[in-house]
Amino acid sequence: AIIVYRLPWTWKCSKLLMKFIHAGLNTIAMILGIVSMVAVFEYHNARNIPNMYSLHSWIGLTAVVFYSLQLFLGFAVFLLPFAPVPLRAALMPIHVYSGLTIFATVIATALMGITEKLIFSLKNPAYSASPPEATFVNCLGLLLVIFGALILWMASRSHWKRPPEENAKVLRPIGGTPEGAEAESTMTDGSNADKPDLRINSEAARKQNLKLDEAGQRSTM
Repeated sequence: AIIVYRLPWTWKCSKLLMKFIHAGLNTIAMILGIVSMVAVFEYHNARNIPNMYSLHSWIGLTAVVFYSLQLFLGFAVFLLPFAPVPLRAALMPIHVYSGLTIFATVIATALMGITEKLIFSLKNPAYSASPPEATFVNCLGLLLVIFGALILWMASRSHWKRPPEENAKVLRPIGGTPEGAEAESTMTDGSNADKPDLRINSEAARKQNLKLDEAGQRSTM
């Protein structure tokens, strides 16, 4: 969802289509996050395990709450065509920064979660003995770090941003005109409106000159 705007081969697609893809992928992620939260609480309650006591659970719940707010504000401000353009422009840097921060927080939460699970689950041999399960999950954690770093690197490449002229078309209000076009149109219309007057004045001046010439010829004769 983060990099749909950063892929050069998507620049030819409609910005509105990219918005729907971005919002759809985030919605799917939010649904999966809620399902996982419900599953964790039900599992803890069934096994009489305390809830919300570890740093993993605190940061995880914080990420889910802020992700919900991010998704709601994203729909309200950027997807629906009701928010004014200045508001969108002001909130866009905050939206981007908070999205990247939440993504990095989710990666950190996942790393803490798999480490916590290994410590509690591996008893004989223990986690410190580096059994095959520990090696496998540690490799999974490294892949998560590489994945997160790759996404953040792609999102931070300024030359991979969608071209500004494409953004301007979407940020323009529905039925609106580009900045300066209305003034230019008004000036053009005014210029076009003045052209008939100029033609009329020229025709009248030409007829007046003809009359003066005729009067001069008569006086000479």
